[in-house]
Amino acid sequence: MRAASEYSSFSLAGKRSNLTRKVILAILSGAMLTASFPPSRLSFLAWFALVPLLISINNESFSRAFKLGFIAGTTHYLTLIYWIVVVLGRYGNLSVLASLGPFVLLCLYLALYPAFFSGITTWLRGSRFVLLFIASIWVGLEYVRAKLLTGFPWCLLGYTQYENLHLIQIADLCGVYGISFLIILSNGLLYHLFFRRHDKGNGILRWEILIILLVGGGALAYGHYSLTAGHMEKGPHRMVNTVIIQANIDQSLKWEPAHQTETMATYQRLTRAAYDFKPDLIVWPETSAPFFFQDDVVFTPKILSLARESNSVLVFGSPAYKQIHGKTKYYNRAYLITSDDQPPQYYDKVKLVPFGEYVPLKRYLFFINRLVPAAGDFEPGNRIAPLKGRHVLPGILICFEAIFPELASTQTREGANILINLTNDAWFGRTSAPYQHLSMAVFRTVENRRPMIRAANTGFSAFIGPDGRIIALSSLFEEETLKASIGISNSPLTFYARFGDLFAFSLLAISLIKILSLLWHEWLVRR
Repeated sequence: MRAASEYSSFSLAGKRSNLTRKVILAILSGAMLTASFPPSRLSFLAWFALVPLLISINNESFSRAFKLGFIAGTTHYLTLIYWIVVVLGRYGNLSVLASLGPFVLLCLYLALYPAFFSGITTWLRGSRFVLLFIASIWVGLEYVRAKLLTGFPWCLLGYTQYENLHLIQIADLCGVYGISFLIILSNGLLYHLFFRRHDKGNGILRWEILIILLVGGGALAYGHYSLTAGHMEKGPHRMVNTVIIQANIDQSLKWEPAHQTETMATYQRLTRAAYDFKPDLIVWPETSAPFFFQDDVVFTPKILSLARESNSVLVFGSPAYKQIHGKTKYYNRAYLITSDDQPPQYYDKVKLVPFGEYVPLKRYLFFINRLVPAAGDFEPGNRIAPLKGRHVLPGILICFEAIFPELASTQTREGANILINLTNDAWFGRTSAPYQHLSMAVFRTVENRRPMIRAANTGFSAFIGPDGRIIALSSLFEEETLKASIGISNSPLTFYARFGDLFAFSLLAISLIKILSLLWHEWLVRR
């Protein structure tokens, strides 16, 4: 009896020890995933970051694997997007407790995706081509995350490789999802080779290894071709002298009327100092004009005079409003003005920032104020089309619109020959968010083979080539003027610009079919 009791205690202790080990492995995967994103220089971690999680869910049930995946996802997102607390606290004037509420809820929601990935992965044991299915499920879930509710495609796994120019060229075929697919293939392959036992003579795995090597080698070969003699040479180039003004305006003072004169004086001074470059295009950041440009009698004439003085196209951000059915609607707007007294053109932001420019479910979240201290909630624009300047047809992306690839590809299909991202990353402070935001913008250039001008109030401002190469980059929280001659060409539409996320959607469809077939088989077995 005593021996049985001791055996039971030993067994229970062993189970607890095993569970603790699995939880630690899941946490390790979450931490490694975060470490693979900028600003760290450890992007190589992404290629094996999920191996500990795969080890932890080995031989587990769906529910246990789901929980372990949830732990990994919670660890990852709590450490990846911690800057939301900074934004809500510093600029939203929320207490720490009130800031933590929305932040934790968002992290728990996002953690559901790696949780479902882990759970579904356990259903694939013994399946043919399991590695390809695992990668397909991850990409399918990323695609759902980018579309569900308002969509939040922040820091998809492929973005870790934004500096790997040879690899990311395949984005003009399959977007960032293609790189995510390769990364998951690598994780699955390493796990199956080194941490999972296989029957001798397992021919299926050998075929999968061969397929993965061919896919990876093909991606790198395509990247080499694209960077040397491929897409970059198509179409005649027109060089456009472009200037970015990064005025580094203090976010806490930006919207105070008493500081508007000082703000405009800074933009005028920096713009005039760039005249010796003979700019064709001058770009200011999002809401760089912190007043209603459409009817301001003091500062609007000064901005118009700058366009005439410089004999260039000027693009800048300003809030705007319309009277619709007796109600005032406010917009986050980008203006384009020319030196020939043509009427200003404008683009109204389509994708608004939740809790920044509007409060979703406002009826239930009445206690959360907007972070933007301009009058009223913003309304989304209803048209996506490039503006028209001399020699340039800029497709405008305001703030985090740059993380939604469908907006950039729509602008390109409508005729944009350059992308302009106006943003104000001052909200993020000195956190990792400005680095992450920049990394995602890089992919929009490769997907569409269009250069990007990124103007940020406090940085990072940048010129990015159509191959994803960062040509020039500002510092954070510095007053700077960037100058570059940008090549504009009417190169043909890429596969991605034409067909969008066909690759990701196809993998989602394949995953759903596989899951349904597994559930159907399970139902037949239990009958």
